Amino acid sequence: MADVTPVGRFAPTPSGRMHLGNVFAALIAWLSVRSRGGEMVLRMEDLDTQRTSTEFAEVLRQDLQWLGLSYDRETPPQSQRSGVYDQYFDRLQDMGLLYPCYCTRSQLHGVNAPHLSDGTYVYPGTCRNLTEAQRAAFDRKPAWRVIVPDKVWEVEDRVHGHYTLNLAMECGDMVVRRADGVYVYQLAVTVDDGEAGVTEVVRGMDLLSSAPRQMYLQDLFGFPHPDYGHVPMLLAPDGRRLSKRDRDLDLGELRKRVTAERLIGTLAYAGGIIDQNVPISARELAKEFTWDKLRGDSIYLDGKSLY
Repeated sequence: MADVTPVGRFAPTPSGRMHLGNVFAALIAWLSVRSRGGEMVLRMEDLDTQRTSTEFAEVLRQDLQWLGLSYDRETPPQSQRSGVYDQYFDRLQDMGLLYPCYCTRSQLHGVNAPHLSDGTYVYPGTCRNLTEAQRAAFDRKPAWRVIVPDKVWEVEDRVHGHYTLNLAMECGDMVVRRADGVYVYQLAVTVDDGEAGVTEVVRGMDLLSSAPRQMYLQDLFGFPHPDYGHVPMLLAPDGRRLSKRDRDLDLGELRKRVTAERLIGTLAYAGGIIDQNVPISARELAKEFTWDKLRGDSIYLDGKSLY
């Protein structure tokens, strides 16, 4: 997509303050787009309405402003787009690719289910060929799965290089709508990015395996594939992944103690973008950014390096 004006996005979950890992992914996404004169889109990923709130969403906007990570437009949050997702769900149904799944969580994680080496289960297609009578015998609402092909999907990631995934062998048919009617991440994100014209997706390394899943849905819906960059994870010195749940170095605390320039400089230095740990604004850093500077392995960050 070298000849296309880049369109990137922030897609935070408004369930609490951003921690340093969130900030790092947002920073790289912003630098990638702004260094090439592109556009940034903000979207609140609030599918889980039990954990998210409009108050947290407003705090996220304020934190992005404090960091100097401006955006050009904000699209409606996912919680307001169920009607849109319905339309794409119906398209999959018209293609004959959907079927109801009655498997329980314990069945999916049971000893007889196939698992990969990382413990992730591969759905074996248990409910794909149930008869109408068999379906009618269940007394609970089903989730809905989309049939995936036995095909290897290839991603040329800006950080990790060549990555492949066979959806049938390493994933299985994917849930696109839960039994409670809530659409899942893979479908919602694919639709949101496609309709917003997003040309590049920058996010954490933990979501790398989502790229082939979303590429499959993009093809079904007629969306072009964006470029992908899955940035390294930020870890505490003991190897723990930084998370909102542990309140590791979240912006609520950091804004009391450091400037935005100090925070950005530390992250840029840790990520290999600059060679000295000095304060720098996001705008100035955009002049320095290239993808080949960004390190690809996990980044261990001690909070003491900020002070």
